[in-house]
Amino acid sequence: MKVLHVKVAESMADLLGRARGVMESLEAGATPEPYFGIGFESLPQLLEVFSLGRWALVAYLSAQGPLSLAELARGLGRDEAEVNGDVAALMEWTVVERGADGRVWVPWDEVDLRLPLARRAA
Repeated sequence: MKVLHVKVAESMADLLGRARGVMESLEAGATPEPYFGIGFESLPQLLEVFSLGRWALVAYLSAQGPLSLAELARGLGRDEAEVNGDVAALMEWTVVERGADGRVWVPWDEVDLRLPLARRAA
């Protein structure tokens, strides 16, 4: 299963821990589990990329499979130029892909979104 990990404000300790795990697997001669992830510094930055319309686009594409921009716009009931802009933005973040035939699709089986909550001082 291909999972895209989306994280907001991932700690350096977590990032380095994941890298250490990969290095230990390689040193042991094992093949580490594939990890595909993107990170955001803050919730506002995440919401700039993943608007409600873009989440709807990802969900629709995931359910329908590869579609042309015209088919996607028609299915979403949106303007094709706007959908094209959303697809371009999502491609920059590796959330969707476009084939040589121009059709777009979601290459992931799952998106794992992690958003840490602020901790209060004790």
